[in-house]
Amino acid sequence: MISINSLTKRFGDHVAVDNLSFDVKPGEVLGFLGPNGAGKSTTMKMLTGFLTPDGGSASVCGFDIQTQTLLAQQKMGYLPEGAPCYGDMRVKGFLEFIASVRGLAGAERQRQVQRAVEQVELQDVLGQRIETLSKGFKRRVGLAQAILHDPQVLILDEPTDGLDPNQKHQVRRLIQQLAEGSNKIVVISTHILEEVSAVCSRAVIIGKGRLLADGTPDELEARSRYHQAVTLSLAAPADSAALESLPGVVAVERSADGLALTVLAKPGEVIFPAVGQLAREQQWQVNELSVERGRLDDVFRSLTSGESV
Repeated sequence: MISINSLTKRFGDHVAVDNLSFDVKPGEVLGFLGPNGAGKSTTMKMLTGFLTPDGGSASVCGFDIQTQTLLAQQKMGYLPEGAPCYGDMRVKGFLEFIASVRGLAGAERQRQVQRAVEQVELQDVLGQRIETLSKGFKRRVGLAQAILHDPQVLILDEPTDGLDPNQKHQVRRLIQQLAEGSNKIVVISTHILEEVSAVCSRAVIIGKGRLLADGTPDELEARSRYHQAVTLSLAAPADSAALESLPGVVAVERSADGLALTVLAKPGEVIFPAVGQLAREQQWQVNELSVERGRLDDVFRSLTSGESV
């Protein structure tokens, strides 16, 4: 449903997006990740037709974004970075205006506006001017306008920016509901890694405009040096030197107080049984013993800092 091929964008001598290619299939919630300045927002602006690429192509629902721009945009809902809105308009008037722009009229327009208002819980601020709203409420107004016309493709640039923890949970739940049991696509540009684990079925990581990794959250976590690591929480400090000599162990990380140990496994090795057996033999007072799936933040840092993973 989304196809990006060799997409490139330059600003003077700076290459913001560098020969970027990937596809997104119906039903996927894609986390589009990268550090600040990686080219995420620039890619989204090209994908939505707000910036013209210097090279490559992109299509949405089969419509080329450069030659069939309006047809592609009709299929999309877009929440830009910063959620720009008309500050002097009242919330309800703004949403009705956007619905009209989207071709909705009469009872259908009112129904869709009401649905969007309820989904992002804007009932209490419908009569307020947008410029008087908090950053969080402005973000929610931006999200409401993006889903008004029930788009096939929803593109969200930092959708939870400025929201409190309860509002973040609500938006994430909404994204999951939009994608569940449907052929819709949701693309979320973010640098908040917890967002990926919470809502995404797949993640793409870019750095300096280039594709660095593409996979499910589980697949990316498995590339972490903490994949299959064993963490011990102890009641009293213990001599952990014996852990380093266990087969399959590459290193042991210790907390400053010695009460937490993280035993790192060699790639492909499962060390949990051996670590547990050693703890029993040494008669350590273990409060908790767990196996890690891997840490997405570890993979993210390694990839975007140029380290190998």
